[in-house]
Amino acid sequence: MAEPPGGNGAASPPAGLPREVREQLAELELELSEGDITQKGYEKKRAKLLAPYFPQTQGVDPGVQKESRNQTPAPSAAPAPSSSKYHRGRSGGARDERYRSDIHTEAVQAALAKHKEQKMALPMPTKRRSTFVQSPADACTPPDTSSASEDEGSLRRQAALSAALHQSLQNAESWINRSIQGSSTSSSASSTLSHGEGKGTSGSLADVFANTRIENFSVPPDVTATTSTPASSARPSAIDLPPSGIVKGMHKSSNRSSLMDTADGVPVSSRVSTKIQQLLNTLKRPKRPPLKEFFVDDFEEIVEVPQPDPNQPKPEGRQMTPVKGEPLGVVCNWPPALEAALQRWGTTQAKCPCLTALDVTGKPVYTLTYGKLWSRSLKLAYTLLNKLGTKNEPVLKPGDRVALVYPNNDPVMFMVAFYGCLLAEVIPVPIEVPLTRKDAGGQQIGFLLGSCGIGLALTTEVCLKGLPKTQNGEIVQFKGWPRLKWVVTDSKYLSKSPKDWQPNISNAGTEPAYIEYKTSKEGSVMGVTVSRIAMLSHCQALSQACNYSEGETIVNVLDFKKDAGLWHSMLTSVMNKLHTISVPYSVMKTCPLSWVQRVHTHKAKVALVKCRDLHWAMMAHRDQRDVSLSSLRMLIVTDGANPWSVSSCDAFLSLFQSHGLKPEAICPCATSAEAMTVAIRRPGVPGAPLPGRAILSMNGLSYGVIRVNTEDKNSALTVQDVGHVMPGGMMCIVKPEGPQLCKTDEIGEICVSSRAGGMVYYGLTGVTKNTFEVIPVNSAGSPVGAVPFVRSGLMGFVGPGSLVFVVGKIDGMLIVSGRRHNADDIVATGLAVESIKTVYRGRIAVFSVTVFYDERIVVVAEQRPDASEEDSFQWMSRVLQAIDSIHQVGVYCLALVPANTLPKTPLGGIHISQTKQHFLEGSLHPCNILMCPHTCVTNLPKPRQKQPGVGPASVMVGNLVAGKRIAQAAGRDLGQIEENDLVRKHQFLSEILQWRAQATPEHMLFLLLNAKGAPVCTATCLQLHKRAERIASILYEKGHLNAGDNVVLLYPPGIELIAAFYGCLYAGCIPVTVRPPHAQNLTATLPTVRMIVDVSKAACILTSQILMRLLRSREAASAVDVKTWPTIIDTDDLPRKRLPQVYKPPTPEMLAYLDFSVSTTGMLTGVKMSHAAVSALCRAIKLQCELYSTRQIAICLDPYCGLGFALWCLCSVYSGHQSILIPPMELESNLFLWLSTVSQYKIRDTFCSYSVMDMCTKGLGNQVDVLKARGIHLSGVRTCVVVAEERPRVALTQSFSKLFKDIGLSTRAVSTTFGSRVNVAICLQGTSGPDPTTVYVDLKSLRHDRVRLVERGAPQSLLLSESGKILPGVKVIIVNPETKGPVGDSHLGEIWVNSPHTASGYYTIYDNETLQADHFNTRLSFGDAAQTLWARTGYLGFVRRTELTAASGERHDALYVVGALDETLELRGLRYHPIDIETSVSRTHRSIAECAVFTWTNLLVVVVELCGCEQEALDLVPLVTNVVLEEHYLIVGVVVVVDPGVIPINSRGEKQRMHLRDSFLADQLDPIYVAYNM
Repeated sequence: MAEPPGGNGAASPPAGLPREVREQLAELELELSEGDITQKGYEKKRAKLLAPYFPQTQGVDPGVQKESRNQTPAPSAAPAPSSSKYHRGRSGGARDERYRSDIHTEAVQAALAKHKEQKMALPMPTKRRSTFVQSPADACTPPDTSSASEDEGSLRRQAALSAALHQSLQNAESWINRSIQGSSTSSSASSTLSHGEGKGTSGSLADVFANTRIENFSVPPDVTATTSTPASSARPSAIDLPPSGIVKGMHKSSNRSSLMDTADGVPVSSRVSTKIQQLLNTLKRPKRPPLKEFFVDDFEEIVEVPQPDPNQPKPEGRQMTPVKGEPLGVVCNWPPALEAALQRWGTTQAKCPCLTALDVTGKPVYTLTYGKLWSRSLKLAYTLLNKLGTKNEPVLKPGDRVALVYPNNDPVMFMVAFYGCLLAEVIPVPIEVPLTRKDAGGQQIGFLLGSCGIGLALTTEVCLKGLPKTQNGEIVQFKGWPRLKWVVTDSKYLSKSPKDWQPNISNAGTEPAYIEYKTSKEGSVMGVTVSRIAMLSHCQALSQACNYSEGETIVNVLDFKKDAGLWHSMLTSVMNKLHTISVPYSVMKTCPLSWVQRVHTHKAKVALVKCRDLHWAMMAHRDQRDVSLSSLRMLIVTDGANPWSVSSCDAFLSLFQSHGLKPEAICPCATSAEAMTVAIRRPGVPGAPLPGRAILSMNGLSYGVIRVNTEDKNSALTVQDVGHVMPGGMMCIVKPEGPQLCKTDEIGEICVSSRAGGMVYYGLTGVTKNTFEVIPVNSAGSPVGAVPFVRSGLMGFVGPGSLVFVVGKIDGMLIVSGRRHNADDIVATGLAVESIKTVYRGRIAVFSVTVFYDERIVVVAEQRPDASEEDSFQWMSRVLQAIDSIHQVGVYCLALVPANTLPKTPLGGIHISQTKQHFLEGSLHPCNILMCPHTCVTNLPKPRQKQPGVGPASVMVGNLVAGKRIAQAAGRDLGQIEENDLVRKHQFLSEILQWRAQATPEHMLFLLLNAKGAPVCTATCLQLHKRAERIASILYEKGHLNAGDNVVLLYPPGIELIAAFYGCLYAGCIPVTVRPPHAQNLTATLPTVRMIVDVSKAACILTSQILMRLLRSREAASAVDVKTWPTIIDTDDLPRKRLPQVYKPPTPEMLAYLDFSVSTTGMLTGVKMSHAAVSALCRAIKLQCELYSTRQIAICLDPYCGLGFALWCLCSVYSGHQSILIPPMELESNLFLWLSTVSQYKIRDTFCSYSVMDMCTKGLGNQVDVLKARGIHLSGVRTCVVVAEERPRVALTQSFSKLFKDIGLSTRAVSTTFGSRVNVAICLQGTSGPDPTTVYVDLKSLRHDRVRLVERGAPQSLLLSESGKILPGVKVIIVNPETKGPVGDSHLGEIWVNSPHTASGYYTIYDNETLQADHFNTRLSFGDAAQTLWARTGYLGFVRRTELTAASGERHDALYVVGALDETLELRGLRYHPIDIETSVSRTHRSIAECAVFTWTNLLVVVVELCGCEQEALDLVPLVTNVVLEEHYLIVGVVVVVDPGVIPINSRGEKQRMHLRDSFLADQLDPIYVAYNM
């Protein structure tokens, strides 16, 4: 153990410390490793203890201190204080130092050295750098980890800091260099393979990048510059953010020429892009398993099935024959039953010692004699049967099961209870003492107790007092446990049996004796039932194999409740009248040498230990010069089956041979709960040659074949034998998956047959048959003999001389791509990478999870509190390389968790299945994680190659031949519908308003509500007309505008906006409605306003006084140039002036208004709406919704663009109905506003946006009772329409309908609209016509641009809903976007539209005619004789003819929108819609609030908002990676975890993914964590 004893960065304590100080230090170390004190407390106390011996600690230069810490003392260095030494090594794991194989460490180092030559830096994950940790002083402290451990909370901040101050800078010079230069990004070469040769960085960062190959750089977080993010942490309700400076009248293809530039040509921060560059370099490495040829059939992507490697080794030996043990000798005085042996010794040899217990210090405290054991067991048996209930109703009958709950330091009470149960013929079930309500695995133990029908638990008085209690003093109900009655078995509570009462001791038969619990790989607990005859014959076999003789002394360090500890120290000992000295785990923790001292003191003949105990004794052996082990004839190493035990045994022998230990005394054995003792090495003859070793090839092992390792000594496994088959037993090796016998050079599961195995798993007949009743068959499939064998759960083979070798446990077997790996081997490889500074030995869990049709290896380890971020990352990358190199298998995920957070088993090991469960549930809370899906996942389908397209003509002919109709649909024909003379008289909206002002001056058109639901402003026809006139006149006077000038209207949602709109029409100006900037977030919102003003070449801005002041304020000046605004006119106080005349446009084709909007991809697009289009739009909506002047509608959406604007400003004036206007931002202060308005005014038709519906669903979903109490009823609502330009969000609309069904909302009411930039209203449900239909489509086919309808509940299905009914006058056709030919019914294509209200073109600075023509006036390439002009919506969708009847009497054609073309991601040749991936991700963990995905250089980046606590951030990384892989066949490149509200969402409730992408690349997200998947 070459490790600085302090291990915490402080200089090592000098060797000459007084013994008591060393002991106190050891005690401290123990408390820390057990988690009893915090790191801070530990350091305080330690410093106090050492203060007298360290006079100069204060003044040491931290740089020097660091140096001294890096030079680990060589093993031969002066003896350091041993007590702290051995505690450090021991670390409370059952899985401990037994892995310490020097051979293996050497191999790992060699493998890593090989990698070192081909250096490859992995990008280090980025953790949030918090602004409050680093004061400037902090930022210039040399990287000394001794200070890096305050309380847990600051650990992460500290870690981020130490990541920044890269650990690889070891010498002070380079450090000083850096701080003088003070570059804004601290960077150092973090080569993850070397031990970080300190590369001092001087000169600017740019020079460094210029002179180095970029792979070697992982730029750490910038700690010197504090981050400046906009102060608004909450997401402002609605911001439209276009990229700074791109104006688009086109799709995104043309403008993203250079990837490294963000929109406005500013290069993105080198930090993120460097990491991504590194990631790409890492991914360029060829993956080891070459990808085989894949094929894709017509429908599905076929997942690659790993083909067997033609060169893989195959077994060549003959078929094995079962191996027999020596016959079981007949000894005259062997008892007919174990209880009879107890009776014999208890009555004839009452004074003989049976069991000695030790106190906490390791001193003998009590010896139980055979007489006492017999009398006390009798008393207990009598009490159990006669004293618990009444005479007529006893609580216990023979054959009942009873739980034994005894602590590990009380073997005496346990032994009495165990034999008391045997004598009473009740069946003991020993279990661990529960410590908390939710112990690791406790629930499964409860399940076992329940299935055994246990209602009674025996325990000691002390133990009962220590159990967790509720407030009123009752024992808590443990999770998953049945209700138990607790019985205390201390002598004073037992009744003496009457003279005439005798227990019934019959000869041993097949009735159950006891039940031993065992935990399976999945974590379920099973009870192995052992019969009395099995118990007896196993004792006989052990007595013969170990050659026990009466009166011998044995020392037992194992758990006496189960396995070898129980068999030797409780059962076989009584049969042979042995004297057992029991050394509990708690004593071993404080005095690791105690068992050796007991052997020495009592001249014990046999000791029962695990490798861990050997190791602890070696660590502590310097304390005791004078112990002798010469009395030992057998040192039984019970985990000798572990492949790594051989080095522990060798090391122990070499150290203790000088203390009299005989080489032949070391006897490894192999055991399992089902087969009991499988094999044990017999004590040897002095001087006989020691048994041999097997040096096996790891590669051979992974294929289940025994090959002596020749090629590469790095990947060899050395195993020792575990002796021969048990006396009277038989053994064979069968395949793990079936009963076929293996060949002689094949590895399989060891099966034994004897009377001594378990009988059944209690209550589980099916599993029992597979395990306890195996009849082996030969290659022809015929059974070999009729004797049933028991599967032992151990993998191994029978070597020369019938010696048994074990290479691993079935439970630890990981089968990856058809090759087997042993979890213990992988643990050992991980530990051989110098782990001392980073993780705790013995606290590593390795398991596999099934992701995407194969097992994937996950390694989880506990990180030491003093490990720096850099050390950990370094260690993790080296472990990955070592495992890859030695086992030729990739690790899918490597996670480090904080110290003492993994679930533990009762004796200190890691509870693997519980750890796995935490991992899969996302409750492991790692502090470091590294995922390598790119290297591991090699079974993805082949990327799709685009087939040479079939021409449009052939598609058309194909459809005709197949009898398929072309996919098109249309609304009602406008021509046939009679209108009143209003439309014929008035072509223009301005004329209609004047007409209404004369005809119905007092008719109320608009009503604006505030947050309290009170009307704050109303407008009748006449009031609106008058107000519009005043605004028109002020435009003439103050603005000096001419007809055709553009005017920007900057108003909050309300009536003023409507008046200004009509004022512009009256003056002949072209209005442009713009959302006003957000006063709290000017930097984000004002540039958008500025851009629309510039792009629309506005001659004037109409606004309110407040906004006018804001536009000219100092805050605004910091965001935009405020000196160059056009004329700003405020319309708050207008003079009353008559307008000389209202402007009338010469033709209806003249422009009426401009509609600007920012798309989700960040494009700002303005479209031109003519007067004819406005009238046609209003008329279509009027007809679809049956609007007329006596109707009322309620509108709660943003009035700035698209259909929202039309409903808010245009429709009421055209149709004369009354609109109740509810500004969506008022809902933030009163969520009930919209629904209560609808209820109060008895509204039949209401319109809202997705963000409004989402707010109501999330905010009011659990307050339906409050809504009822307020008298809110929605039974009058006929249509509730969500205005949107996207695929309908079915989940949201359905949950809204379900939630508010209780207050009368009809399930048929909710529907959605569909519009796009080229045509703002294509579909709208309206009042008549069939309900919207839904279909389920197959997601896999969608990626291939195909529609395949599936049943509800089909895997990978997606629910799509129709987007309302097509409006009157609108025609839709589905077209292949590449060939521009029409496609058939139910085929995916781009939606093209033809209608009188289509916009007349983009409004752009550079009039790009080709783009205009392509998007607004385009023709089909084939099959349209009429040469119709179509507009392209840019959305993919399909039309499907339904069985329903439309209003026209024909069958109804439903239009389904799938998503916007320019949002789709092209990955692996397939087309993905971001929302599908986001939906999967959002489902994976309760703490994911929102999610957005985008791609960057072919990497998929997933951004998730974390709404839980920060320690959950890293739990999300594997879950996100898993779900995207499983459901979308994609490997995530980067996972970014951010705070809630970071993903930008626009006013329509759409995510703005391009903005997010730009912010990510410019490093402006301030993420909590960024994980780069390898």
